[in-house]
Amino acid sequence: MDRHAAKAAWQGGHPRPDGKAAKPPAAKAPAPKIVLASPAGPPVVERVRGLLAWCRPGFEGECAQELSTLAARSGSGGFARTERGSGLVEFVGEDPALAGIRWRETIFARQLLVLLGRARNLPTGDRLGALWPLLEQDGRRWCEAWVEAPDSDAGRELATLCRGLNAALIASLKARGLLDRASPWRLHLGLTAGDAAFIAAADVRNAAPWPGGIPRLRFPREAPSRSTLKLEEALLVLLSEGERERWLVPGMRAVDLGAAPGGWTWQLVQRSIHVVAVDNGPMDAALLRSGLVEHRREDGFRHRPPKAVDWLVCDMVEQPVRVAARMAEWLANGWCRHAIFNLKLPMKKRYEEVERCLALVRGQIPGIELRARQLYHDREEITVFARRPD
Repeated sequence: MDRHAAKAAWQGGHPRPDGKAAKPPAAKAPAPKIVLASPAGPPVVERVRGLLAWCRPGFEGECAQELSTLAARSGSGGFARTERGSGLVEFVGEDPALAGIRWRETIFARQLLVLLGRARNLPTGDRLGALWPLLEQDGRRWCEAWVEAPDSDAGRELATLCRGLNAALIASLKARGLLDRASPWRLHLGLTAGDAAFIAAADVRNAAPWPGGIPRLRFPREAPSRSTLKLEEALLVLLSEGERERWLVPGMRAVDLGAAPGGWTWQLVQRSIHVVAVDNGPMDAALLRSGLVEHRREDGFRHRPPKAVDWLVCDMVEQPVRVAARMAEWLANGWCRHAIFNLKLPMKKRYEEVERCLALVRGQIPGIELRARQLYHDREEITVFARRPD
């Protein structure tokens, strides 16, 4: 069975005759759907309570499941609504406890905002004018304002409009005395069409610090593969600045399972970390000349370190539960202190599979710290950071 057919088989699909992986079936979107555009009529701005999440297009269902689960755990009621491919989920609920759901608790939400209202039929000559009654009634001052659109085909067409409105919104906030750099609140205007938008707020202590929740990274030409951006983003999103300074120290030792050609190893070498790169495939020659990389042509599921290392990283294409079990083995045996690994998700029941894999790791190591996120540079996968308890 070739690589594509094998991947389709474990994901629960069926390989096509030409050997390419079968396309995933369309997931059922939670009902009711969001109306992203609106019929002509007078401007309408309505107050709405709940949460607004940006997510990867195609994963709206998983994000909605996650928000519903977190709301239930907090004792809050409400319902999620979205539209497949929209890149956003609206969770409607009046309970103030919803605002206590932390962005860092989520996996599929790139950004999590407190929903204030919804606007439609905004006039093209004065889109912002209709919003001021709601904002003045809210009474908050804002440290900053972002006008953004979801990371969808329709949202990308609004990028130029977002940039123009952003400058106008900040100028208007300043003129009205609503801009205060010391405020913990950031105003978000999320355009879903040229005449429709969500109005939301973010506590900067509990929100992604990048518009749309997407850190914009440049691919380094010296890196052997674009997968290097996955680990760079993981270190940026899943670790704080202080944690990166303490836990990524020159001279540390790491193991990279499934390393070839070396995209993840390259990130560690840039931080002067010694790496044992485990893969039967060839590694980038420049990495091997660095003096910081030892290439072991071994199976990543069989390799054992002769002594404990500081880091384990893993981006192997394999069943997620098998990868999770292998990571749990390393962490439980004390072979590594920290780990970052990817879980390639199946075509169906992706949220359930994530919960299953994380529960497996937690069950093996009591007190383990886990942080997981579907990163911008991930596709049908999530990235997990794990740290053994002290």
